[in-house]
Amino acid sequence: MRIIAAANFVLTSFLLTIVSSCNSKHNPVSPPGDTTGVPQLPGWTLVWHDEFDSSGIDLRKWNFEVNGNGGGNNELEYYTANPQNAYIDSGRLIIQALKQSYLGKDYTSARITTESKGDWTYGRIEVSAMLPYGQGLWPAIWMMPTDSYYGGWPLSGEIDIMEMLGQQANKIYGTIHYGQSNQQRQGTYTLPSGRFFSNEFHLFAIEWDSVSISWYIDSTMYYKTYVGQPFDRRFFLILNVAVGGDWPGSPDYTTYFPQQMVVDYVRVYKKSN
Repeated sequence: MRIIAAANFVLTSFLLTIVSSCNSKHNPVSPPGDTTGVPQLPGWTLVWHDEFDSSGIDLRKWNFEVNGNGGGNNELEYYTANPQNAYIDSGRLIIQALKQSYLGKDYTSARITTESKGDWTYGRIEVSAMLPYGQGLWPAIWMMPTDSYYGGWPLSGEIDIMEMLGQQANKIYGTIHYGQSNQQRQGTYTLPSGRFFSNEFHLFAIEWDSVSISWYIDSTMYYKTYVGQPFDRRFFLILNVAVGGDWPGSPDYTTYFPQQMVVDYVRVYKKSN
């Protein structure tokens, strides 16, 4: 969710050996809870999930960020815990951006996280979602480090599982951020002509281990990059819909509100072995 310049990402096999050996020391796995009806994934073990089948957002799993600080990107929304900005409807999580005056901002939305309630080092993280659209909309599914072990952002890393600019409603971005000079590596995927992420559900996923991170859209791997530090530590999950900001720009007369990111489920797996 931050804008930075591209640069090379150099890692050594020595570093990767250290990463692999220390990972198991700090990543306890929490029970996934009721897995009834959740399909098994060959080669993987489910360790955390939310099917959004309760009457409200499960605060044992999620936190609300409440602020109008602009997310570090000069965004225009105020993130609230108000039920019109985030709620459960028919077994799905709705994160809704509204055009409304609120505490000095012209828009409201929601940003929810699993910080202190769910974090992982390595695994498969997948989110089934349908995205908003329109100039100035910026939905994101991403991860931040639980501990700033290597220093403040971006030294301890950031993993963007999915970002989309609302004016490019058929294109998504998968990115990592890291390094002293705000470096990034990024892949993109564009749907075939006539299809949009706002019209249908898609599965956005990463598979992350001590060597690499791979990005998937549905069953297609569209990007892979090799990693070590700082991507050898615990990261937690974030779901949000930003309005405006340095990257997407501001909404204009073509942007309609309300806009929603509709999430069918979130699942986290570990390799079975």
